[in-house]
Order: sequence, then C-alpha cells, then structure tokens
Amino acid sequence: MKRALPVLVLSVAGLIPLWRYEPSTDTTSTTQTAPPAASPSASSSPGSSPGSSAQVVAGSTVKTEKGPVQVEVTFEGDTISAVRMLRQPNHPQTTAAVPKLVAETLKAQSADIDTVSGATVTSDGYKESLQAALDAKGA
Repeated sequence: MKRALPVLVLSVAGLIPLWRYEPSTDTTSTTQTAPPAASPSASSSPGSSPGSSAQVVAGSTVKTEKGPVQVEVTFEGDTISAVRMLRQPNHPQTTAAVPKLVAETLKAQSADIDTVSGATVTSDGYKESLQAALDAKGA
C-alpha cells in the first residue's frame, strides 16, 4: 500500500505530457523533394508605382520537424521591402514567431537574424529559406 500512491502519482505525471501533446496538422508527404531555389522573377508589387520595379524572389522550401517553411522576399532595388511566408507549419509557436522573424529581417536587411525563443526549428527553416532567396537575388 505504501508504494501504490507514489506509483499512481508518477503514472499520472508521466501521462500529462501525452494528453497535452498537439501533433502537427501538416499533411504534406515527407517523400516530396524540395525544389531548388527559385530564380529571381521581376514583378511589380500591388502598391508600387509604375516607374518603380519590385523584384519578388521565393526561397527554397525547407523541411523541418514541424513542417515545411518557405519565404518570399520582395526587393526594392537592393533593399528588402517585404517578406511573406509561402509555407509555414500550423503550430502556435510558428504563428507567434513569424511576425518577429519578418520584423528582424526588415531591420537587419539580411538573413543574419536572431532565432525566436520557443520556435527554434521554424526560425532555422525561415533563415535557410531566406538565405536561399537572397542568394537567388544575387545570382
């Protein structure tokens, strides 16, 4: 009887993480190969004037533990003017991290940005896809 109570308490404590676990809802196949970094494609952004040209470049799709990550970068000349997520994991930490990552990118004007705490996997995938877009722009 002396061992029954600790065994019961430890069993319940061990099951709590399983009850709270939220699996990723991403249904993409893991056998799919990632396309190479997209070549730069010039296009006008909706808010740009007819005389200015914005260049939109998609980064490569990076497979992470949480799901695929892919960014699209809009350049005004050599300046990063916007970053948009084309693919991202459906995960609460990712949803919270994306605005921070985009803001850091616009501030740093490079892929040399800090990782968002709690979203390390997504941050690493974001930075890799962003660097692929920057490399494609430079090519």
